[in-house]
Amino acid sequence: MKKINKNVWIALAVVAVAIIAYFLLSGGKKKETVSFDTAKVENTNIQTSITATGTIEPVTSVTVGTQVSGIVSHLYVDYNSVVKKGQIIAELDRTNLISELNTAKANLSSAQSSMNYQQSNYNRYKELYDKGLVSADEFESARLQYQQAKEQVNSSRESVQRAQTNLGYATITSPIDGVVLSKSVEEGQTVASSFNTPELFVIAKDLTDMRVIADIDEADIGGVKEGQRVTFTVDAFPDDTFEGAVTQVRQEATTESNVVTYEVVISAPNSDLKLKPGLTANVTIFTMEKNNILAVPSKALRFVPNEMLLKKDQKIEDCEGDHKLWTLEGDVFKAHKVEVGTTNGVMTEIVSGIGEGTEVLTDFNMSGGGEAPQAEQAGNPFMPRPRNNNNNKNNQQKKQ
Repeated sequence: MKKINKNVWIALAVVAVAIIAYFLLSGGKKKETVSFDTAKVENTNIQTSITATGTIEPVTSVTVGTQVSGIVSHLYVDYNSVVKKGQIIAELDRTNLISELNTAKANLSSAQSSMNYQQSNYNRYKELYDKGLVSADEFESARLQYQQAKEQVNSSRESVQRAQTNLGYATITSPIDGVVLSKSVEEGQTVASSFNTPELFVIAKDLTDMRVIADIDEADIGGVKEGQRVTFTVDAFPDDTFEGAVTQVRQEATTESNVVTYEVVISAPNSDLKLKPGLTANVTIFTMEKNNILAVPSKALRFVPNEMLLKKDQKIEDCEGDHKLWTLEGDVFKAHKVEVGTTNGVMTEIVSGIGEGTEVLTDFNMSGGGEAPQAEQAGNPFMPRPRNNNNNKNNQQKKQ
């Protein structure tokens, strides 16, 4: 009885091993199916762009100061005031300036009286000298004193002119039509212009004509050119997209924390006055744009059919060329030599070699448990292909 039980267990073990071996072997021979991804050669737009940040500012703004010192006696404008060219916007106290003008006029009057006396004295000495009654030294002395008196009159006249001009500077007018952006003084405040011109106001000429000063990284500045289209957004109006164009690429570099940037000026029309000076703009500059061109996904140019993927009756018709697109026509994988143009990495322009609407192969998918050939898994023709089964068997025999 025990012997029979032992034989039964041995038989059951053999059956189990046979079943496991069957499933292992049949699993490796499971039928595989291959499907291909395709894309059409279609008319589309290709763009490349760079992003940056910038600051919005008026195209023209003027800082208004004063060339004379004094106390601000009157202010006629405030923030956001609309002003016209020549309009009085502030006045300084004139007391000291009027006193300086009066002093200069008095000095001019004294110099003129002195000149009149020296002129009469010179004329008298000239008559005496012509008659031989005075020496040449006396005559030259009288002429010199008269010349000096004339120069003193000219100097005093310039002093009067300067005093009148300074008095005119006490009345501060707007140099342009525009809007007051900032005001730096109040009535009663003393301004001093001894070493520099104090800033009183900043006036923007036209807030409907703004610009963006964007900082572009040195790695991207090579692709930026005047006239390129730009879109930008501001946090104040997150749902609005504003448009402009590159108007200037400045040559001066700015280095901060070892990062080199260049300033690019971008036009920013502002007819609805939404854009305000000082806002931060998130800028997109389109460095390349091609519209209505034939293009395909760039990965289609990297696809190459592998013989290991072919079914029994399928064939490959290859051709010479640096750039190819592949189509599956019935049971034939056919290569088409094409000429390519610009690319943005995702899409590539097709200049010639294939017609619009043609379906080209871009990738493949395998199902059924097998592993895809390495070259096709990567979608790259330059990766090494796997060895065939015959070579593997030969190598194993040599090792044995």
